[in-house]
Amino acid sequence: MKKTELLVTPTSIIHMKELIQAGADAFLVGEQFFGLRLAGEFSVEDIEVATKLTKAHNKKIYVAMNGLFHNDKVDLLAPYIQKMQKIGVDAIVFGDPSVIIARREAGVAIPLHWNTEQTATNYFTANYWGQRGATRAVLARELSLDEIIEVKENAEVQIEVQVHGMTCIFQSKRALLGNYFLFQDKAMEVENRSKNNNMFLHDKERSNKYPIYEDQNGTHIFSPNDMCMIDELDDLLDAEIDSLKIDGVLHDPAYITTITGYYRQAIDAFYDSRSAYKEIKKELYKKIEEIQPPLRPLDTGFFFKETVY
Repeated sequence: MKKTELLVTPTSIIHMKELIQAGADAFLVGEQFFGLRLAGEFSVEDIEVATKLTKAHNKKIYVAMNGLFHNDKVDLLAPYIQKMQKIGVDAIVFGDPSVIIARREAGVAIPLHWNTEQTATNYFTANYWGQRGATRAVLARELSLDEIIEVKENAEVQIEVQVHGMTCIFQSKRALLGNYFLFQDKAMEVENRSKNNNMFLHDKERSNKYPIYEDQNGTHIFSPNDMCMIDELDDLLDAEIDSLKIDGVLHDPAYITTITGYYRQAIDAFYDSRSAYKEIKKELYKKIEEIQPPLRPLDTGFFFKETVY
C-alpha cells in the first residue's frame, strides 16, 4: 500500500525545521504576490533555503502560484517559474491557466498541482487538467467523503485533500476592509496578515465569528470552525489518497507543529495496524481539543454532509 503524504503549510524556515521533526512529509510555501492564503511569506531567497532543507531531509516542497493573474502580473510568471526550476522545487500549485502557458514559455518541466479551491469537484475535470500538465488535483473542501473516494477511484492524477484547519468561504479582489474604514472616515493601513490574526466578522444571529484579513490579493473570509479529521482518517487512508493537508493559515506556529505531530502519530499507527489507530484516535482528538483556540470550534467540514442534487 502506498503511504499517504502529510502536507503542511509552514510560517517560516525555522518553523519548517520544527515541522520536519514533527513528521511532515511536504510543505507548501510561497509569497502573496503569486499565492493565496499562505501561512507564512517566503521570498525567492527563502524558498531556495527551504528547498535545500527539504532535500537534506528527503522531504518535498511545493510553491504556491494559485492566485488570479491579471495582465499586470502575467509577464512575471515565466521568470518566476524559471527561478523555481533553478532552485529545484518539486511542484507548483496553480489555479489560473495562465501558469500553464507561462510554464511552457519558460521551457521548464516542473510538475503542476491543480488547485482552483471550490471548483475542483470531479474526476473528469481533474483528468482534463492532468492531460495539460497537472500531476495532482487539490479537491474542494465542499466535497463529501463518498465523493472524494469516487474521484480518487477514477482520477488519473494524484489527489490531495485537506484534513485540518480553516476553509476560505469568501474572497474578493476588492479591499473591503480598507474601503469600510474609509467610508467611516477612518484611516486604516492594511497590515500584513500575520499581524491581524484577531480580526473577525461577528454574526450575532448564528453566534459565529469569521476570521477575516486583507492583503494585496483582496479580502479573505474564513469558516467559523476548524476542520479536524484525525479520528476519521480510516477511509481516506484506505482509499490511498495521495496527500493529506494541514492548513496552518492564521494559526500559531507552535499549534501547527503540535497538530502535525498528532497526525503523524495517527497515520503511522494506521499503517502499523488498524487496531493501533483505533486505540489512539479518540485520545489524539481530545489532545487537539485541549489546545484548540476558544474561537475555533472543531468539526468535520463537509465530509459527512449529505449532498442534495
